[in-house]
Amino acid sequence: MTEPHDKPRGVAATKKAFLSGLRFTSLRLRLVVVFALVALTAAVSASGIAYWLNREAVLTRTQDSALSDFQQEMQNRAAVLPEHPTQGELQHAANLMADSSQHFSVLLIGEDENGKRVQGNSDLDAFTINDVPQSLRHAVNDKQPVDDGNKYAYHLYWQRSTQDDTPYLVGGAKVAGGPTGYMLKSLEPEAKDLNSLAWSLGIATALALIGSALLAQAAATTVLKPVHRLGVAARRLGEGKLDTRLRVSGTDELAELSRTFNKTAENLEKKVADMSARDESSRRFVADMSHELRTPLTAITAVTEVLEEELDAETGSVDPMIEPAVRLVVSETRRLNDLVENLMEVTRFDAGTARLVLDNVDIADQITACIDARAWLDAVDLDAERGIMAMLDPRRLDVILANLIGNALKHGGSPVRVAVRMEGDDLVIAVRDHGPGIPEDVLPHVFDRFYKASASRPRSEGSGLGLSIAMENAHIHGGEITAANSPDGGAVFTLRLPRDASALTESARDDAHDPDSAPQEDGGVK
Repeated sequence: MTEPHDKPRGVAATKKAFLSGLRFTSLRLRLVVVFALVALTAAVSASGIAYWLNREAVLTRTQDSALSDFQQEMQNRAAVLPEHPTQGELQHAANLMADSSQHFSVLLIGEDENGKRVQGNSDLDAFTINDVPQSLRHAVNDKQPVDDGNKYAYHLYWQRSTQDDTPYLVGGAKVAGGPTGYMLKSLEPEAKDLNSLAWSLGIATALALIGSALLAQAAATTVLKPVHRLGVAARRLGEGKLDTRLRVSGTDELAELSRTFNKTAENLEKKVADMSARDESSRRFVADMSHELRTPLTAITAVTEVLEEELDAETGSVDPMIEPAVRLVVSETRRLNDLVENLMEVTRFDAGTARLVLDNVDIADQITACIDARAWLDAVDLDAERGIMAMLDPRRLDVILANLIGNALKHGGSPVRVAVRMEGDDLVIAVRDHGPGIPEDVLPHVFDRFYKASASRPRSEGSGLGLSIAMENAHIHGGEITAANSPDGGAVFTLRLPRDASALTESARDDAHDPDSAPQEDGGVK
């Protein structure tokens, strides 16, 4: 049973999976659309060509049959009529002509003995002279000269027209010395057949489109599945799981790409392993060297303390000629001791063995103790209210404050102002000096190890690691230190820490015992 507090996490996971699915299917969608467009273009082109060819074949066949029968009827019926037929004769001939197998309507027009136009119509209501286009009438009655290239004075002409959304074939011919005949044939049956053909081709096109979409989906799945697996493997490799490999089968381009990925991952794993080994060896060397130096340094420090006491004694037992050398030895011994301690601290950070020891402390008291322990009370102005409590590591906070305040006093001069404020759940401590500030080209490097702003001053009183160690201590708290120049002059170092760092220690313990952090092998590519 799912607890109520798990619901937002489940919704977020579902949303993330949905968005991930959208990103994954974008290429799939493009492939399907391209396949569909290609199939649609091919199907529409094929259907259009098929429809046009069938339409021409059907109409030409029907047209040729109707005109051939009409011409034959004109020769058999109209040509035998007298030169000046009566209306009855024209009507009888038209009825006979219309009774052919093509079932067209016939209109015969002639002149009687008085020169009056007479006509015979097989279907008076359906076909009149007004249904014949004017251009067709002129062409039919146009007498042409007879010669070797033209044996007849009159020819058969035809034209397609549409009346009341019904297609018709209109033809006409004239008998030399006889009547003029016109025929009208409906092409509606052929139009219905062509409409049926168009619907069939449309359905076939739709089926082809659906089939192409399904085929594209299958092809996209075949292509994108190994691409998706390759993406997952690359993401895992980017997360640091360098043992990620792909199972490869086949000899196609995707299989070759997977082999290249495996080879690249193997080389990367080897190089990282070599670099890690060298880095570990370097850290071990520094740690061992620091430990080895501590024993002689302890003895040297004891001696220098005795010498320092002799220098400060009123008896003046140290020869004035060697006093500067003794003081130099004392100073350099302290510097060397600080350097060794800093190197050991840096080694612990690099090895990841540094841990927080948390305590609930009053920030104002903590800063005051840091300043008092180093005799900086006269040089530092503290702006902090008492009662601001934070769950931090007091020792590491002391290291941060000592480095920031000491750096401000050394390079900026007194007075140094330390201000404390709360911003939400963050503790903010600003350390500002009144010196010349930090050059703009130096700002990005102030936290680098052993960085010196001026190459002409290779030596300094510090180890060059103080600000770097302060930043590492801030990071281990989940915080940050920024450096900037104040508009009013001087440099400002701002320390931002979470008020309660206990969550970080719990997270570190969980990561140390997380079984999912073990390396895994990704799925194969087919």
